[in-house]
Amino acid sequence: MTTPRRVGAETSKKRADLLDCAERLMLSEGYAAVTYRGVASKAGVTPGLVQYYFPMQDDLFLALVRRRTEQTVGALADALETDQPLRALWNFANNSTAAALIVELTALANHRKAIQAEIAAVGEKVRKMVLAALSRSTNDYTIPLGQISPEALVFLVTNSPRMIHTEKAVGMSTSHVETVDFLQQYLDRVEPWPASNNPSTPASVTKRADQGLISDDDDGSRR
Repeated sequence: MTTPRRVGAETSKKRADLLDCAERLMLSEGYAAVTYRGVASKAGVTPGLVQYYFPMQDDLFLALVRRRTEQTVGALADALETDQPLRALWNFANNSTAAALIVELTALANHRKAIQAEIAAVGEKVRKMVLAALSRSTNDYTIPLGQISPEALVFLVTNSPRMIHTEKAVGMSTSHVETVDFLQQYLDRVEPWPASNNPSTPASVTKRADQGLISDDDDGSRR
């Protein structure tokens, strides 16, 4: 009978130090550098010690995601208790370290299903937390955005679809349809699309489906 491999305690200071080193390595050199050997070299220990705390490499990556989630999402949850949830989200999204880690972890998730599922779960949780906070707020979020500069408009139109595709790749979907509808309706006002060959199909829905921004079974009913 095989003896179960011993695993280092999750509360160990050494484990926390190894995660610190792994995070710094990921930020400086990218996720591909985060190997047993790479983390060991950064921490000044043997690869065997890293593996003692993280028997599988996915264990190391999952621990990174979960620790960062606990730190940042916990702070966001507290901030959302105020009556300025959008400002709380703005500050959360402007954490440059967390943003850089998300980029690396999202790239990693394309190759590791366990990481993909974890990131999707966290992303959906955060988005739903913020939406719930907005629904509780007494602020009026239907106020028109007002004049928008060409620079801001180009940025939104360029990067919103990219982010939607990135999130879809890891399994996220919350707010995608609503975001595409918002931007498509704006485009339909300022640059009307020629009528579809099928007059019963809104042009915006046809275009969204062609672009892969919505699923084939979305009929635009959420507009």
